[in-house]
Amino acid sequence: MPRDRKTGHDEKPSGVLFGVMPVLEALRSGSGRLEKVLIAEGKPHQRIREIKALAREQGVPCRSVPRSVIEREAGREANHQGVLAYAASAGYADADALIAELAEKSDPLCIVLDGIEDPHNLGAIIRSAECAGVDAVFVPERRAAGLTDTVAKASAGAVGLVNVARVTNVNRLIEDLKEAGFWIAGAAGESSVIHSDHDWKGKWAIVLGSEGSGIHKLTREKCDVLVKIPLYGRIESLNVSVAAGVLLFEAMRQRSAAGQRPEEDT
Repeated sequence: MPRDRKTGHDEKPSGVLFGVMPVLEALRSGSGRLEKVLIAEGKPHQRIREIKALAREQGVPCRSVPRSVIEREAGREANHQGVLAYAASAGYADADALIAELAEKSDPLCIVLDGIEDPHNLGAIIRSAECAGVDAVFVPERRAAGLTDTVAKASAGAVGLVNVARVTNVNRLIEDLKEAGFWIAGAAGESSVIHSDHDWKGKWAIVLGSEGSGIHKLTREKCDVLVKIPLYGRIESLNVSVAAGVLLFEAMRQRSAAGQRPEEDT
């Protein structure tokens, strides 16, 4: 999928916490809303070590940076104590618990995003996922958009209604999904399989690649099938969020026809 525009996946989340105890309490709460933690370089004390341990347990990226970086983000007058964290606009679901829950369902449908950097695209995908009744959306921790304010706005509030889980490794996630009974379909324009000809009934995870290079090579190889959306104009590919909507609603059309999903409430 081509990149529509580079808005930057380093966009800051909705809130900034600074100081040892505020960040430590946010981690202790297990809210799942911290995007990443920054700690000033230097010899850590016990509470800093606890912050690092909790961040590691919860899959929150934690980086050591020069103190000047934290001063710039928190402000020179702030009592940041060498610790700063970014908070997301909505909490993340626990990936392992979510997969275990999906394994018990007969026909779950989920999305795996392989490095979507544009927050507007991520928000639009989450919105389509909610409208299609998708069970989960999985996003990578690094080199991808997180649940920022921009994403929340673009999703029209859907970030609070969809299970969004963050994972450290997309390929490992795919293996976990396969163990849970899922088939994996990747969106790729060079495929010979048209999306509407594919049978979407059962347990499926749809992998969507980045706006620039599409699905990574190793991830592509782990897919059970690659599908394409036929195009009839001169532009080579759809915006990734539009492609997500097309694939999801074709899957839901087939499932509704087979009685796997209830008809739309009117």
